[in-house]
Amino acid sequence: MSTARPSDSTLPATAASAAIAGPVSVPPELPGPPPSSSSSPPAPLHTLIVRGNLQNDLFRLGVVPCAAVALALTGWFTHSRLQTLEAAFDAEGQAVARQVAAMSDLSLYAGDLPALQNVANAALRGGQVTRVEISNSAGVYVTAGPKTTSLAQLRMFTSPVTLREASRANAFAPAGSTTAGDTPIGLVQTFRDTTAYTRERSRSLIAGIGIALVALLAAWASVRHMARTVARPLRRVSRTVAALEAGHFEVRCGVVEGGTRGTHELAVLAHDIDRLAERLQHNRQVSEERVREATAVALQRMAEAEQAALSRARFLAAASHDLRQPLHAMGLFIDGLLPGASATQRPAVLRLQESTEFMGVLLDDLLEISRLDAQVLTPAITKVSLAALFDQLDAQHAAAAVEARVRLRWSDRGMAVRTDAAMLRRIVGNLVTNALRHAPDGGTVLVAARRSDAGVRIEVRDNGVGIAPIHQGRIFEEFYQVANTERDRRRGFGLGLAICARIATLLGTRIVVRSALQAGSTFAFTLPAARSADVVPAEPPPLAPAPLAGLRCLVVDDDPAILDGSRTLLAQWGCEVECVTTGAEAIARLGTGDIRYDAVLCDLQLAGDGDGVDVIDAAKRLQPDALAVLVSGATGPEVLQRLRQGGVMLLTKPVAPAKLRALLTTRRHVYAS
Repeated sequence: MSTARPSDSTLPATAASAAIAGPVSVPPELPGPPPSSSSSPPAPLHTLIVRGNLQNDLFRLGVVPCAAVALALTGWFTHSRLQTLEAAFDAEGQAVARQVAAMSDLSLYAGDLPALQNVANAALRGGQVTRVEISNSAGVYVTAGPKTTSLAQLRMFTSPVTLREASRANAFAPAGSTTAGDTPIGLVQTFRDTTAYTRERSRSLIAGIGIALVALLAAWASVRHMARTVARPLRRVSRTVAALEAGHFEVRCGVVEGGTRGTHELAVLAHDIDRLAERLQHNRQVSEERVREATAVALQRMAEAEQAALSRARFLAAASHDLRQPLHAMGLFIDGLLPGASATQRPAVLRLQESTEFMGVLLDDLLEISRLDAQVLTPAITKVSLAALFDQLDAQHAAAAVEARVRLRWSDRGMAVRTDAAMLRRIVGNLVTNALRHAPDGGTVLVAARRSDAGVRIEVRDNGVGIAPIHQGRIFEEFYQVANTERDRRRGFGLGLAICARIATLLGTRIVVRSALQAGSTFAFTLPAARSADVVPAEPPPLAPAPLAGLRCLVVDDDPAILDGSRTLLAQWGCEVECVTTGAEAIARLGTGDIRYDAVLCDLQLAGDGDGVDVIDAAKRLQPDALAVLVSGATGPEVLQRLRQGGVMLLTKPVAPAKLRALLTTRRHVYAS
């Protein structure tokens, strides 16, 4: 069965496939020239809902009409054939009856039975009837042929016997053609067997049904071939579109036009899909190339940034160590000179001590940043009462607030948080110090806590000059100060907010700033809330330290100035001091067992290949009762990680004499207990 090619007036292939396949989502527009301003936007398409699949639709479209036509034609021809057989069967039977009636009129009228018998037998010999009966009302009855017990297979035909002239006797005259005045003198009955007729009728029905089935089978095969011819390219196109959606832009439809009489719509659709795939593949290659270039540039810049950060860390570590060594010695000597200074010398010594303390604060801040960058600090998360924390901070900053003539207000509202108490104290303390520094005379600094969706929000507010928006993004950078262009060290070094930001990140929060010029500033961060009833009360303060008289100390350092300063300062405190310059000598002294040391103070970097960590490990092993402390100016991330992993106690140079005295006094008290 041939299929007509669609005309040019039919729908395009893409629209036809969309109508058959189902709802179509419009793909994103590919890069191309922008539409002209005069073109109107396309009208929105209504959703077209389809069911089933294309192959079934084609089956229904082809098979159902063919089946209907085949059944109608077969039924009509079969019915005509059966009517023809019926008419011929009846006509033959009726003709025989008439012929017998015409031939038996005179014999029946004369009562010649032998002649009537001959006529009946002659009719049987023709083979068209199986039985003949001739009778009249006078009692004449002649039969020929077997008498069957069942008349179900026989059909009877009757014809009256009339006496007519010879010229008018006609065996094939139609019924009722007797002339006026002719009366029937008898009746002829013929019987035909319907077996052959029934067989022929059945054969005709079977032939009709066979023809219908052959027509249906031919239609099914033709439509199936046509459905495959249409559905296979569409399935190829569908699989290609699915592969393109999955990102496999190298897949192609592989459908080409095989004829020469024109262009097949499905081939055009497949060609368009292939061109779209080629364009997408080209765009992806271009995008990947651009991504690779951007990634290479980003990696290069990241490597440069990491190298710069490492260089800065190494510089800070080296500068910190190189500065802490003489600064530590200066602090020891200044603290030793202060008791014996005269009245004229004392102001200069105090000013020198103040300068040393400023340098120590700066180096401590640098050390804090190095520790935070090295991630050697681990928060000890506990339940902290804000009331107790604010009381401690109020005692620490009350004098500074009075000196700056600023009202310092605290509002804890009975709340508690889950965090590291020391780190939280450092953040709030730095923010309060910064607020007191920038608050005007008679101004107010408010530290408040309030509930929020994420927990407890702690805010530090002031009504100072505020921060311009241009500076708000940089105030958390190191050494960045807004209103200290002259770098007055009494106004800080620009490291407080940088340290606060790093500690806040370590605690899992972030400090946000809300400020405007002449409207004050608000620094806030949020911490997880805790129930105030679950907060463990603070331990009572330790007992007053005992004197250091008789405390045996071993000082290990390769700097003669530090050794002299340490010996002088510890001797003033009543300690028994022994100084060595190398690690091997210190380990030898610890291993003799002649002297039991109460404290071992050792530098990290010793002369030659000496390492202070080896001395500390030897002190822990040989004299476990001694307080082993590493005193160093090295603050690099690698050094801090190593000391943390080894569990080494560290005092960072320059060590404030008060801090060292408190540590030794606490050790003496514990040892005495």
